Amino acid sequence: MSTNRHRIGIVGGNATRAWAHDAHVPALKKMTDRFVIEAVSARSQELADEANAAFGGNRAFGDSLALVRDPGVDIVAVTVKVPEHRAIVLAALAAGKNVYCEWPLGRDLAEAEEMAAAVPQGAHVMIGTQALSAPAVIHAKKLIDEGHLGELKVCRVFSPTGAWGDVAAPHYAYLQDKTNGATLETIAGGHTLVTMEFLLGPYRELDARTSIMRKHVPIVGTDEIVERTCADHMAVIGKHESGCSSTLEVPGGVTDRNFSLELVGTSGSLVLKMAESFAGGYQAGTIVLETSFDAPPAPAHVVEGLKYAPVNVAEAWARFADDIENGTYTVPDFDDAVRLTKVLDAIDTASASGQRQVL
Repeated sequence: MSTNRHRIGIVGGNATRAWAHDAHVPALKKMTDRFVIEAVSARSQELADEANAAFGGNRAFGDSLALVRDPGVDIVAVTVKVPEHRAIVLAALAAGKNVYCEWPLGRDLAEAEEMAAAVPQGAHVMIGTQALSAPAVIHAKKLIDEGHLGELKVCRVFSPTGAWGDVAAPHYAYLQDKTNGATLETIAGGHTLVTMEFLLGPYRELDARTSIMRKHVPIVGTDEIVERTCADHMAVIGKHESGCSSTLEVPGGVTDRNFSLELVGTSGSLVLKMAESFAGGYQAGTIVLETSFDAPPAPAHVVEGLKYAPVNVAEAWARFADDIENGTYTVPDFDDAVRLTKVLDAIDTASASGQRQVL
């Protein structure tokens, strides 16, 4: 067995559910020639031991900061709730680790900027906007850059999510509180906006309306009802650096309609959509590309046989490893997370003020 595999420390282990369990572990286990799950941490030693056994890890920590300091860990994967990101990321960077942190990076712009500023020169960091690593999205960008669509004119995007609907599961109650940073705007919206900017160029101006359609949310299996303080519907109209105009709708609680991104240019058009419907959002599934012109197919996925949550996470891990091994910096990083946070802040401001924002 190879002795130079990247040794991953997963912060946020759970033996039966959560994002590490659903996405990262299945992806990493398909790439054992490049990665090893070296350590796992959770809120207690008991939970960490259970997760470590389920993940096939080598060590378990009931203290995430102890995992971060472990000399046997090369890369820290931060998969806990957003309010916990800052302390772990800053400790990992101070310990000289490379860091893969799930999006959103921080609860707000100040936290994101602090973490981005703390990245030492030469360190490798990645933000978990995994759709940017999907072969179909990368191929679409290549076709655009090669001029197959001509001048970009209009992009229409519908990006539904099953979350932020009429009810919430107990472990998703925290998603209803805007101050926690994990909202429809940041998660469903952020994952979509980052792909739009990747393909169309940065927003130069935008207008937006965010709405709370369901203000009180029952928690499934309990008598609890929580107040929803984050939006459960978002609409954005914008103009991009390329000159392309775009419309985006992100509705919560929608499970019967699929994601669609339609981009029209003067010479051709393309559509990105999901190969199979998934309530968690388009970034957590196989994305396919259709074009109005003859084009070579998108490259194959680095790992065959994956579906839903792990499929694009595996692509992201492969790109991250390539960067570390080759000394390159191609993956979305913490500076990109800061940019995306600023776009989301502009959307909030546009909605609250009723005024178009210039970025």
